[in-house]
Amino acid sequence: MDLAKMTSSGSVAASWLRPITGGAAPSLTRAGHVGYASRRLGELVQGRPPGITGHQWSSALRETFDQVVCVAGSGRPVFAVQLAPPASAGSAGRRTERMTSVVCAAVGLPLLRVESAALRGAEHARCLVEYVIDARSYAAAGSGSETGHAVGFREIVGRLPDGRSGPVNDLGALTRVAAVEAYVERRLVDPIVRGLHVQWTGGPAEGWSWLEVRPGRCLVERVDLFVQRFSCGVDPGQLAEDLAAVAVGERLRDLDAVEPSLVDRDELRDRVRRLAARRDEFDGGFAFDHLCAD
Repeated sequence: MDLAKMTSSGSVAASWLRPITGGAAPSLTRAGHVGYASRRLGELVQGRPPGITGHQWSSALRETFDQVVCVAGSGRPVFAVQLAPPASAGSAGRRTERMTSVVCAAVGLPLLRVESAALRGAEHARCLVEYVIDARSYAAAGSGSETGHAVGFREIVGRLPDGRSGPVNDLGALTRVAAVEAYVERRLVDPIVRGLHVQWTGGPAEGWSWLEVRPGRCLVERVDLFVQRFSCGVDPGQLAEDLAAVAVGERLRDLDAVEPSLVDRDELRDRVRRLAARRDEFDGGFAFDHLCAD
């Protein structure tokens, strides 16, 4: 194959990706796509694109994705998902993440990277992949009409797990049900799962979710969602907030374990205000929660 051969659109990116064919059976099949768990970037590429240094190349090829989604039949990679703990600026993990992003961009592989202290690839990547496939399919079905869908994928109303009516495509729905159950059992002082999200200009979507466990003491989770040249079918900020709610649900399973990490309500209020003060760095607005009220 001539890796430098231009396509009709002038792009060479697709020629750097190697289809996944044969070998292990896919871990999921959905809407014309198949997903493969635990695949290294080195398995998906053929040849080093121009502009990628040897250090970038060797570092990125060792990175493992929790799920790689391909077109059923052809095996052509469509996007990859990676869940990882939060990485601090200047850390080795952040440097590797940047190099992986550069290589993925060069080979034309969209990457969804979720950074969370509570979410894990083995438990949550498949659910995220299925959600994104469904959301993208819904958006594509509406793109053929002049006005598109009157209701977004995230806003579709139906029957929730607790029997109530509400947004059935809210990934945090099970957490909200669990919070109500914990409140009824008197393990929480407030059953309402709250949250916010922002989209940093040129950066990730950031979602927060929290609930009050003890009087004045809150369980707080934050998720950063890095989306490269890709549409998730829903707003990335809302998706990040929903994933943060999922993370809260994971930690609700053992409230005794989270007790030391609960955040004082006043400290949480200050954090939200400090975030709001940086609104000039957001791509879009910032909605104040009543938590921020004077």
